[in-house]
Amino acid sequence: MQQTLILLKPDAIQRRLIGSITARFEQKGLQLIGLKFVKADRALAEKHYAVHKGKPFYESLLEFLTSGPTVAMVWQGREAVQVCRNLMGLTDGAKAPPGTIRGDFALSVQNNLIHGSDSAENASLEISLWFKPEELLNWNIVDGTWVS
Repeated sequence: MQQTLILLKPDAIQRRLIGSITARFEQKGLQLIGLKFVKADRALAEKHYAVHKGKPFYESLLEFLTSGPTVAMVWQGREAVQVCRNLMGLTDGAKAPPGTIRGDFALSVQNNLIHGSDSAENASLEISLWFKPEELLNWNIVDGTWVS
């Protein structure tokens, strides 16, 4: 089973969309194995967005991620990275198709509600930034044979 990191950013929290967004991953058949409600500090934000360092929008990414609480989650399932990215939709909420999280709820590129790992390799790295191994709980879901 593949794992991926999903972050509900401060705009998703402020707009009270935690349940609506989380339900989409559950309904798809993914398994939640880690969940935290956190306020990222600058050091964590810098590590998380290290790939964007030097780009014109880097500072605004850091400011946004540290501006309020974030829900950090680890989801597990077959092709979890791609499945989650498909559920999220395009980065720009104005261009994301209806039926995706961003297409239904996001307003712009900056305020796009959610982050998801873009590869299995990055998922491993990002998960290790946000979670200790003992904070992830592998458990048996009763419908596992139907969704795996």
